[in-house]
Amino acid sequence: MITLKKADYEKLLAHARACLPEEACGLIAGTENSDGSEKHIEAVYLIENTDHSNEHFTISPQEQLAAIKDMRAKGLKPLGNWHSHPESPSRPSEEDKRLFFDSKARYLILSLMDKESPVLNAFIVQNHTDVSRDELTILE
Repeated sequence: MITLKKADYEKLLAHARACLPEEACGLIAGTENSDGSEKHIEAVYLIENTDHSNEHFTISPQEQLAAIKDMRAKGLKPLGNWHSHPESPSRPSEEDKRLFFDSKARYLILSLMDKESPVLNAFIVQNHTDVSRDELTILE
């Protein structure tokens, strides 16, 4: 299970819409319980997609390093990343699965395919092929 504050969801959504028609991306950080089954997002980082593409993303290395330093300064743990799908559903693409390598991380995908009803899901990916949805709760 993973939780996200509504204000942070709105932040992701606004950034993803501002980046259209390109994919938007970033990192998530927070806390987790002792066995890692419950994760709480406390910080969302909006990072440049250096590919400037509507089909894939690469997180800016400089901005990633700055985000990691900020996480450490705040005592937060990196929990994973997020990105948008401007034209496809909220599920990992084949490229996403190939690139998602950390089974402890959560991968949030925000679909803007239906402009009026965006969809955000959290995923766990193991061995580049085994994909499962994690329960995502957006808190007020």
